[in-house]
Amino acid sequence: MAKNLNTQPESLFEKIWARHVIVERAPGPSLLYIDRHIIHEGSFHAFAQLKERGLSVKNPKQVFGVADHYVPTNSRDPNEAVTREVTEMILRFDDNMRWSRANYFSISDPRQGIVHVIGPEQGISLPGLTITCSDSHTSTHGAFGAIAFGVGQSESCHILTTQSLWQTKPPCTRIELQGTPGPGVSGKDIILAIIAMLGSSGATGQAIEYCGSALQALTIDDRLTMCNMTIEAGARFGIMAPDDTIFDYLYGRPFAPQQAEWDAAVSTWRKLFSDEHAQYARTLSIDVSALSPMVTWGTSPEQALPISSCVPAISSGDSSAYAAMEYMGVTPGQPLSTLKIDRVFIGSCTNARLSDLQNAAEILRGRKSQVPGIVVPGSMAVKRDAEAQGLHNVFIDAGLEWRDAGCSMCVGINGDLANPGERVASTSNRNFVGRQGPGVRTHLMSPAMAAAAAVTGYLTDVRSLSKE
Repeated sequence: MAKNLNTQPESLFEKIWARHVIVERAPGPSLLYIDRHIIHEGSFHAFAQLKERGLSVKNPKQVFGVADHYVPTNSRDPNEAVTREVTEMILRFDDNMRWSRANYFSISDPRQGIVHVIGPEQGISLPGLTITCSDSHTSTHGAFGAIAFGVGQSESCHILTTQSLWQTKPPCTRIELQGTPGPGVSGKDIILAIIAMLGSSGATGQAIEYCGSALQALTIDDRLTMCNMTIEAGARFGIMAPDDTIFDYLYGRPFAPQQAEWDAAVSTWRKLFSDEHAQYARTLSIDVSALSPMVTWGTSPEQALPISSCVPAISSGDSSAYAAMEYMGVTPGQPLSTLKIDRVFIGSCTNARLSDLQNAAEILRGRKSQVPGIVVPGSMAVKRDAEAQGLHNVFIDAGLEWRDAGCSMCVGINGDLANPGERVASTSNRNFVGRQGPGVRTHLMSPAMAAAAAVTGYLTDVRSLSKE
């Protein structure tokens, strides 16, 4: 990698980028060294390209594979997948991973889980790294102080064979988060408020760096959630400077530095912060203490409002908002709290970690869900930890299904779907038309808010239940 000779103040993103440049073609793209590449069972196209061209994986130890998108969540048997074609895809992934000699977590592996959950959990995601994955929400890993981004199958093939990728350095937006989140307000609520403010194309192609005193009050899971959904504002990267909370979390993780290497790694990681006078394309400031629990009303994450709000009025020329209202079956001026739900989904790479399940269980404990739903942990390790705390019994007693790890109903390609016309309270990251099934209406919210909706059968301000 090229040595960074820049003496100008740099942002955290610029520092990590510069350390990974192999070849720079200003003002065009740079060839970046990729530290870790994560793939899932949908990567068969990349492996087909490799084999057709007679190529092999350059550095198998820097590649991590896990089956998550298509796997069934009611079984660990690939033969019980939604279709025979999906079963064959999972089995083909097994074959490709064995051929590649890369690190691999099969559907039966006790470490299996969603790519963006097991990355931090296993110590694959580390500060200062460049991390790629064949999934759009790879920005999740930026919460650990890494440059992390999604790639396509052709790009994945390039990384597998060269451990590098051509990329154009993006502009960077700095978002300063001040204050302390109020009751019922989580990282999911904060990022939904940011996306609503920026719009779905408000940061197109950019990197967003989050900073400010409010980050200290957020859990690691909250931070991961925020970086995960950064791309819903059009950005490619979300990043936060690592701190002692991150270091403590990573200590002893299987793929993190061990023993003598640990102290040296932490010493290096402590230098990963933005210089005082670093330049940004723009800087925004948000007082998180003024935020309320959020829900989406439309078919884009940008169409989000505080739960106390009403469906907004729209101008006659706003065809996309009009189409969203038509699809979602809502009308201008309708209070969000009057929307009756039919199903609940708690899971996804956005909100299926242990603290997410704990937050949902706190609301559901001793109560009954008025609607059916499923709870899908983000990894089998999360499932074991949750069961050790008895959380699974809380969900089951409330009337919800407790499943195995997988992407599940977030994207709905493994058979976990809602019925046409149903309205779903979901902790996932996208509410696009048909995302959770044909004609399904998806409302995005935090795990606690989803649990509150389950208890009442309506979109509900979780703070009202907390007071009870």
